[in-house]
Amino acid sequence: MTDPAADEKHVLVRGLHEIGALRFGEFTLKSGLVSPFYIDLRVVISFPDMLARIGALMADVVSRCPVDRIAGIPYAGLPLAVATSLAGGFPLIYPRQAEKTSHGIRRRIEGHYTAGERVVVIDDIVTDGASKLEAIEPLEAVGLRVQDLVVLIDREQGAAERLGAKGYILHAVLGINQCFDELDRAGVVESSALRASREFLRATREG
Repeated sequence: MTDPAADEKHVLVRGLHEIGALRFGEFTLKSGLVSPFYIDLRVVISFPDMLARIGALMADVVSRCPVDRIAGIPYAGLPLAVATSLAGGFPLIYPRQAEKTSHGIRRRIEGHYTAGERVVVIDDIVTDGASKLEAIEPLEAVGLRVQDLVVLIDREQGAAERLGAKGYILHAVLGINQCFDELDRAGVVESSALRASREFLRATREG
């Protein structure tokens, strides 16, 4: 008996590769390291069917968390949060990247919320978790309760452990090695490229 959610994830991984969200080659990262793979989830906004599939899968994960509303992290995480909100009926808020100080009502969080509500944070990808801790801070500063974070892809480079040490729980629709496994199974990426990608991940995590 097949698992519908697992089947959806298989389709999603292949689709992400087809639209260029999962690429293989040589890519210079912000750190200066040269990576044999690159993840660019910003492109999914141009593919409504893909965005809807992502929203449904993320909503399924969110539904298993204690939640009153979800919070999308700008910029890449916000479209995924909108899709999740529509798919699961979760009220959405988001923290501004910079607080308005010279005009308007100078709020840090956009959308309606009440202090004490349970908020699940939504983003596209996680590496070591540092940026997620920064995103959580303004939410907790206004009295919202954050325990769970849901991302589309976990690069599996220590984020779950780092966030866990701070009392947060990371949920990922996909792990990067799961993506590699599916692409290998589908035969759409050279085995040598996948092997190099796994070795890069292992080396950067250990380093």
